[in-house]
Amino acid sequence: MVSKSEILKILQKEPEKYWKVDLFEREGFKRKVCPVCGKGFWSIEEREHCPDPECGEEYGFIGNQIAKKMSYIEVWKKMEEFFVKNGHASIPRYPVLARWRDDIYYNIASIVDFQRFDNGVMVFEYPANPLIIPQVCLRFNDILNVGVTGRHFTAFVMPGQHAFNYPKEGYWKNETIELNFRFLTEVLKIPKEKLVYVEDLWAMPDFSALGPYIETFSLGLELSNSGFMYFTWKDGLKELPMKVVDVGWGLERLAWFSNATLTAYDAVFGDVIDKFLKKAGINVDNEVFEEYSKLSGKLNIEDVVDFKAARKEIIEKLKIDEKEFVEKIEKIQAMYAILDHTRALAFAISDGGLPSNSGAGYFLRVILRRALNLIEKFGFNVDLGEIAVWHADYLRPIFPELKQNENEIVTVINAEKKKFEESKNRNKRIIEANYGKSLSTEELVKLYETYGISPEELGLESTKEFYDILNKKHVASIREKKESIEIEPIETTTLYYEPVFEFEAKVLKVKENYVILDKTHFFPRQGGQECDRGFINDCEVEEVIKIGKTVLHKVKNCNLKEGEIVKCKVDKERRMILSRHHSATHIVNYAARKIIGNWVWQAGSNVDVDKARLDITHFENLSEDEIEKIENLANEIVENDLPIEVNVMSRVEAEKKYGFRIYQGGAIPERNVRIVKIGEEVEACSGTHNMLKSTKEIGNILILGTKRIQDGVVRIEFCSGDVALNYLREKEKILKEVAEKLGVREDEVIEASKKLFEEWKKERKRLGK
Repeated sequence: MVSKSEILKILQKEPEKYWKVDLFEREGFKRKVCPVCGKGFWSIEEREHCPDPECGEEYGFIGNQIAKKMSYIEVWKKMEEFFVKNGHASIPRYPVLARWRDDIYYNIASIVDFQRFDNGVMVFEYPANPLIIPQVCLRFNDILNVGVTGRHFTAFVMPGQHAFNYPKEGYWKNETIELNFRFLTEVLKIPKEKLVYVEDLWAMPDFSALGPYIETFSLGLELSNSGFMYFTWKDGLKELPMKVVDVGWGLERLAWFSNATLTAYDAVFGDVIDKFLKKAGINVDNEVFEEYSKLSGKLNIEDVVDFKAARKEIIEKLKIDEKEFVEKIEKIQAMYAILDHTRALAFAISDGGLPSNSGAGYFLRVILRRALNLIEKFGFNVDLGEIAVWHADYLRPIFPELKQNENEIVTVINAEKKKFEESKNRNKRIIEANYGKSLSTEELVKLYETYGISPEELGLESTKEFYDILNKKHVASIREKKESIEIEPIETTTLYYEPVFEFEAKVLKVKENYVILDKTHFFPRQGGQECDRGFINDCEVEEVIKIGKTVLHKVKNCNLKEGEIVKCKVDKERRMILSRHHSATHIVNYAARKIIGNWVWQAGSNVDVDKARLDITHFENLSEDEIEKIENLANEIVENDLPIEVNVMSRVEAEKKYGFRIYQGGAIPERNVRIVKIGEEVEACSGTHNMLKSTKEIGNILILGTKRIQDGVVRIEFCSGDVALNYLREKEKILKEVAEKLGVREDEVIEASKKLFEEWKKERKRLGK
């Protein structure tokens, strides 16, 4: 397998072909090779090495303002204005939870917005070309660096500058670097002599797409990365049919550079810092912290072998004692981390994320509890919910959705805070037994995974190794579910969305009890809906599954022959019950979200004939009042006789028109999606909803029960139509029988049962004496 460094060396043989642009020659940029890292770089000023801090460069902008001073908000506004004037469409950010992808939990870069899979192949789908987007990204691989280094964040904004499908449309390297140069020199007013462009390589992990990469630096700070998707690697470099420009700007870094502050946090969090300092009663020793900032610029948890030794060295250089370091440095570090983590939580919760002990929610709980531990450790008189509101107020000009979802953000944070307190009380004995002990990383991980006890609760510091192990356990990965049967792929013409229940077909393949027809009206198990049943000739169809484009019919006592024409009959009554229950599932999902909160998403579903179940994301059990309200709203929608609309459209069109709520059932691996619209609820779904014309055909919806099946997930079981009616009749029959046995009226059964139970308890006590 070829390595990234090997491909880079191939490109470096022709640097002028892959990295040189017209602007370099016009503006007087000369190419040199860094003696430390070996990368080429282009600069106007004479320099010995490239501007990467790893090659010896120091931050030269802190306290040395050479750019136009602008607030965090202003930088984006000016950037948006510049790129719109230069032919780009400005589009709203995508959610931080990448629900359109099933291989990652969170949006980690602006290009992720436009990456999709089409039957296993990555493609690009975009709403405009070229475009600019203020994409909020979440990354959790640098948690311990946040607050310490002055530059690390778990939540950051990557303004994405993208152009697609070159040379048919969009633009390429010359135009990209021209825009880069003009924005930095004309808008931010950075002298061109202070810009350095570094050559590198961008590549997907599997090298399915790769190309030249130009990093823009000024005074030691990387301001943007311009990636050019040019090649794929297939026993050598092969040009891609569609070339893509992927420029990731750093809004936090641009604001930091513009303001020349001691840390990026001071430029990014605006008046939120002032509010925190005032509320927590912190006095900043600017002289000491300025000296620390110069030292922390090179501090990175990943690079420091012995962090305690590095900390001790910094204390000695600052000429302060341990107590002063905690008061003057660590308190400020903690404040920055709390502000960052709360901002990340605000974005995630606003987009429907929910802290939990598994999946995407796991990382949210980690940073939330880290923030709570820091508040407790330093005795800060602050509240995470209040901090989230401060962020929402400050970011309102760019991200008004935070203000709109403010109440829900605070509700979820408070619920998590309550769980954290309950966990501490519940684990009090375990904490006391292990407090201050020298525990291995594996032991700490086990305590966190089993009881939710963090190292900080044991009086210990979390380490990078601790977070690395936890992250590896919770990283999303694609695992295709393979059916047990192996059979050659034969494409079946699928006709199951047509209201036809009797048809003829030709048998193409028979393997044991599985039959493949040339065409079928039998609906396979998919989208949470159970499959159709019926007959092929006299053979009963007991299961229908779909593997790729092949539909397999599992039949009892198979006597069918390949090549014969068979008569098929689908169980219409079963299909209609499944269609009603599936449509009811969409309605219950909508009703739950409206009654409970915006964080409610579908976490799973199963639609069968006796009942349906819907798993939703929620932090606690549903109350009787909530259940009643959900059921009432669902039935109100049924009674309103709303149309059930089904349309097929492209993913990009569906996302543009309806947003990302359409992915309730997960990512869709095809370019076209089947959109089901029931009132305000719109989902991408493969179910047989088209069997019904309106909600009235679903019949009354009856919630049978709810239960919490795991942390952050509640299951709702329900039925509708005749199934619900039969269920109520059966319950009524049981009630009558119980009343007769107790010798009371039906409305007296509960009191009579209580009386009988109390008498039984008294008798048990008497017999026990």
